Amino acid sequence: MAHKKKLPQDPVTVTIESLSHDGRGVTHVDGKVVFIDEALPGETLEFVYTDSRKDYAEGKVVKLLTRAEHRVDPGCAHYGVCGGCSFQHVDDGEQIHFKEALLQEQFRRIGKLEIPQIWEALTGQHWCYRTKARMGVKWVAKKARVLVGFRERRNPFLAEIDSCKVMQPIVGENLLALGDMIAGLTIKDKIPQIEVAIGDNAVVLAFRVLTPPTEADKQIMREFAHQHRISICLQPKGPDTIAPLDGEPEVIPSYTLAEQGVKFNFRPAMFTQVNYDINQKMVTRALDALELSRDDRVLDLFCGLGNFTLPLATRAGYVVGVEGDLPLVKHARENARLNNLDNVEFYVADLSKDVKDSPWCQQKFNKILLDPSRAGASEVLHNFKHWQPERIVYVSCNPSTLARDAGILVNELGYKLVKAGVMDMFPQTAHVESIALFVKK
Repeated sequence: MAHKKKLPQDPVTVTIESLSHDGRGVTHVDGKVVFIDEALPGETLEFVYTDSRKDYAEGKVVKLLTRAEHRVDPGCAHYGVCGGCSFQHVDDGEQIHFKEALLQEQFRRIGKLEIPQIWEALTGQHWCYRTKARMGVKWVAKKARVLVGFRERRNPFLAEIDSCKVMQPIVGENLLALGDMIAGLTIKDKIPQIEVAIGDNAVVLAFRVLTPPTEADKQIMREFAHQHRISICLQPKGPDTIAPLDGEPEVIPSYTLAEQGVKFNFRPAMFTQVNYDINQKMVTRALDALELSRDDRVLDLFCGLGNFTLPLATRAGYVVGVEGDLPLVKHARENARLNNLDNVEFYVADLSKDVKDSPWCQQKFNKILLDPSRAGASEVLHNFKHWQPERIVYVSCNPSTLARDAGILVNELGYKLVKAGVMDMFPQTAHVESIALFVKK
């Protein structure tokens, strides 16, 4: 069995050349690229290796010799240990500039395109914004405590944190109390995770339980929930098994897009955008870019529970939403009824497969919105030849696949890229949410 080569122990002095797509500093040592956490371009520093592979190495800063002008002190005491954030050492304005530069670079390198016009970045509050999370839970016998939070940076272990500054405070400031409560349960070592779902009206914590709690456990949970004005649910198996504690009412979290007058109910494990402020601004930007009227037939691909579909239906004549997840589609239909929208239909389809024989696919649409997963939408783009939409808005959580698909739309399908920009859905992280507008030439 081959033994892994031992890493050099002595600090190495380097100057950082640039930033990688995930926000790490990039330098070279003996011809090999090295990615260094929390390092910024122009800084001279000492680092130690944390990993070394054939083609690249990784490291962490041990001493700053010069300090970039955009460097700031992190706002959270757990930064650097907890893997939830990666950009707290960069001032808020520069975080946006980095994301805009990354988007432009990906369009050039992958899509072979220049962005003609950069949309003004959509920004909001930089802390206490997060409404959805999947937190790990771990009983640590040696410390006689339960850890609640996120994994350590580049490490499978759960970080020892007592708060989360990016999560809304009703949960983020109560991680210690939550851990202490769980430590008092007989099943303290049988709860691997908690699904956090914060709505406008309610906070629901869904506990994944590998063993059923005792009646005494349930009473402890009830008292904690009442004290903190939250709802605790149990999830014995898959997401569809999430249910309130015995005797407690089912609490349905919801959020509202006030500008469009649309309300969404959702269940704790369902995908929703984590930042309600940016989500509202994003939906408004997308609708405005599509220039909707009652004459429009609009297709919303990868529609989820209808975050864009239902607002589209308040302005367009007819809207179709397509999504691969059946529970999301059922919920989207319920939300359409909740909002009295009868000009919208939803279909279930795996958009990574050939869908040309689907009845909805054979219809005509003059405008399209798509918001795919990180994998992008390349498989479904060939259908655009049939639809021939005049305007396309593409919302993306991965600038590299957006750039790839933009190249297909422009270079193969005859569309013109009008503008693109970033939306700061995840401040304090290197995650880039973006949006692009295309029109038929």
